[in-house]
Amino acid sequence: MTETQEHAWPITVVFTEEERMTRADVVLDVGDRHYHGFGRAKRSPTDPEVPRIGEEVAASQALSHLAHQLLDAAAEEIGEFEHRPVTLHQ
Repeated sequence: MTETQEHAWPITVVFTEEERMTRADVVLDVGDRHYHGFGRAKRSPTDPEVPRIGEEVAASQALSHLAHQLLDAAAEEIGEFEHRPVTLHQ
């Protein structure tokens, strides 16, 4: 029987709002590696003011940016073991 092990990576999401622009900064520290993704959402002047929507859009972009960084880091680490360049695809 295989034993299941769990551990968590805490991710911090910080939102900055300025007029019609929302910025999300996502920070993840894993061991000695620091990752920072960011995303932005801009509200049209005719759109209703619903901050949560801007936060959702900006956070999704920031998390996507972070995901690409993690994928690149994994490829780099695999390449070090394989002694050749490695490309991973989402």
